[in-house]
Amino acid sequence: MQVLKALSALLCYPSPELRDAMGDITLLLASDPALGDATITALGPLTKALATEDPFDLQAGYVDLFDRGRRLSLHLFEHVHGESRDRGQAMVDLAQVYERGGLLLEAGELPDYLPTFLEFASTRPDAEALSLLGEIVPILTSMHDGTAARAPNYAAVFAAILHIAGHKAAVVPMEAPVDDLAALDAAWEETAVQFGPGEDIAGCGPDRLRQRLRAAGRDARVSETGRDARVTV
Repeated sequence: MQVLKALSALLCYPSPELRDAMGDITLLLASDPALGDATITALGPLTKALATEDPFDLQAGYVDLFDRGRRLSLHLFEHVHGESRDRGQAMVDLAQVYERGGLLLEAGELPDYLPTFLEFASTRPDAEALSLLGEIVPILTSMHDGTAARAPNYAAVFAAILHIAGHKAAVVPMEAPVDDLAALDAAWEETAVQFGPGEDIAGCGPDRLRQRLRAAGRDARVSETGRDARVTV
């Protein structure tokens, strides 16, 4: 599912390399039947902006959107484990799943970075890719709802991923003003996932990954960055 690799690129930091690749990315998105005309049209404003607008403005907007609040973290385990000690083992498990699937991470690249997860899914057979997407639907839905009012261009990306996963994005009204980041974080904050002492943390594999991702819907406690996901399509 090469379309997932293209969508993963749209969620990466707006680097010069991403800008240079936008022509190929746009063509791939426009030609993929998995998206549909309405979804492709909705992605148009973002692909155009990434190709033509001032890079510094794009970068500032990206950081303001994804790095200043916990709810919109692009790191999956922010939403699953928060600061729990289980997060480290989950990272190791996920990196090993990638390695067995032929995706080797670069130094400093965090395995739970959503663009990296999508890139990995793009290399898997369609049924497996859809299964992986299905495990993060709660996170994708939350990300879509959180970006819909503040950054509809990026909300279109999450809507596209949900479309591929077979889920329709439905906007949930935000309880706090869109510019009140502290209020948004407070509204989103819940207790981080805590697993019982008898849990076997030695297991590793797709089933283990799915078990961890089913805890999605919990909060993100610590914001980290990981913008090394590849953009070549």
